[in-house]
Parts: sequence; structure tokens; C-alpha cells
Amino acid sequence: MRPYAVKGRKKKRKLDEAAAASDAAPPAEEAEELPPPEETGGEEKGEEKEEEAAVGEEEEQAAVEGLPLVPRPVDGKRRPGAIFVLERACLEVGKVGKTMQILNSDDHANYLRKQNRNPADYRPDIIHQALLAIFDSPLTKAGRLQAVYVKTEKGVLFEIKPHVRMPRTFKRFCGLMSQLLQKLSITAVGKREKLLNVVKNPVTRYLPVGARKVGLSFSAEKSVNLFDYVAKSSDDEPLVFVVGAMAHGKIDKEYTDDYIQICNYPLSAACCLNRICSALEQKWNIQ
Repeated sequence: MRPYAVKGRKKKRKLDEAAAASDAAPPAEEAEELPPPEETGGEEKGEEKEEEAAVGEEEEQAAVEGLPLVPRPVDGKRRPGAIFVLERACLEVGKVGKTMQILNSDDHANYLRKQNRNPADYRPDIIHQALLAIFDSPLTKAGRLQAVYVKTEKGVLFEIKPHVRMPRTFKRFCGLMSQLLQKLSITAVGKREKLLNVVKNPVTRYLPVGARKVGLSFSAEKSVNLFDYVAKSSDDEPLVFVVGAMAHGKIDKEYTDDYIQICNYPLSAACCLNRICSALEQKWNIQ
């Protein structure tokens, strides 16, 4: 053990030597030259850096929240295509607990009954199956799909680009729809392109001029063979198919040019869309 006095003298000697060294060296501030005055361009550069940082943050957010893209055909030829309008889709956002969710009859039956609503009317799985039927078809993969428009029971209209890869699982699909109805748009992964976008009504303002709007319903009086009906249509006249995506009821036929029945039995939306895609694939020789 060293006496405390010896330890204290060594410490004091070290402090004195450090103070003497600092007095001998010139201060760093005096050795440096003063920077020239900043010009106005410096502020602009700073703003540009802030904007680039903001864009980078937005792109990172889009990459997290975005959707993957399907490769588009690159032959550059202009070919006739089809447009689908899915009416009365049951996509309604409700606050369940602390989160906003798409209401469905399986997971939120008790919640809907407390709200005096019929759980059987809340079927977002119908629109999910219908969209998968469209986007999984050879028609879409051949680049013949022009656009898809979905109108909900609450009257919200949104557009889906033809090169979107829809979520396969129902849970992910509901999460995507909940995000869309709250944020009004979904962007692509790593890009700023809007793949799903809420737009203003009515849907007719987005349809091509001279398009033939065909409504399909089991209750329609005019019964046709769909394959013959599609084969007789002209390629110069774009075809718009209006299909219901609800559990029960009829579509709005006020803006349709033709109102047809394609089967003697009621069909689900996915089955009906499969038939339409098959008829178009046969017409345009898509194998």
C-alpha cells in the first residue's frame, strides 16, 4: 500500500505537465483559417439534400409497403384488350380493438352483430377470389388486360393496374385493402408508381370512348352463349365487362350497353370471370 500523499503528488505532477504542454502549443482555433462567407447556393444545396433525403425516405417506405410487379410484354405491339369493372365489393374498414381491419363474417361476426349488421353481407373473400381469377389468367399474362376497376358497397372506386401481382393469401389481401382505403394509394416496390389508386366516381369517365359495356347477371332476360358473343365482337370496340362481387343482389346496369345471362345457374364472381377470360383467350388465340 502506498501512502495517500505520494499518490496525490504524482497526480498533481501529471496535471501540471499537461497544463504546461497546452500552454506551449498554439490553440487550434488560431491556426485554422476562417471559412469564406456562404453564398445563396449553399442554402439551395442544403434544400436539395433535404429533398433527396425526403425522396429516399419515401422510396424506402414504398419498398416496405409496396407491391411486386409482374413483367410486362415488351414486343411493343398495340393489341385489343379487356377492361373489368367489379361492382359492389364488400370492402369496409372497421376499428376492431386498436387496429383498423377489413371486416369479414368469419373473424368479426360478434363485432358485426353488436353493430346490428348481418355478418353474411361482409364477404371480402369474394373480391379476392375474383381478382385472382383475373390476374392469374393467361389473358392477363399475355398483356391483354387493360385495367380493373373495383367499386365497393360504400361507393368507393379504385383502379388496379394490369401488371400488379395480387397477394395470394386472404390475410395479406385484407391488409392491403385496409391500407389502400386509408391511404388512398399503394405504390410499387422500389418505385413511385401507383399500382392501386382510389379515383373519383363515376367509372364511365375512365372507360375508352366507344367501349362496349357488358353487364352480366343471372337475372338478365337476354341469355347468350358467351363464346359466340365474344367471338362476334369487333376488336375495334373495346370490351368492358361489369360483374358483381357481392354475396347477393344485382349490379348497376344503368351505364351498361348490354345486359346478358351466360349460364342457366347462378355463378360465383370468380367462375364468371374465368368464363369471360376463357372466351377472350379463345377469340385472340391465347394458348
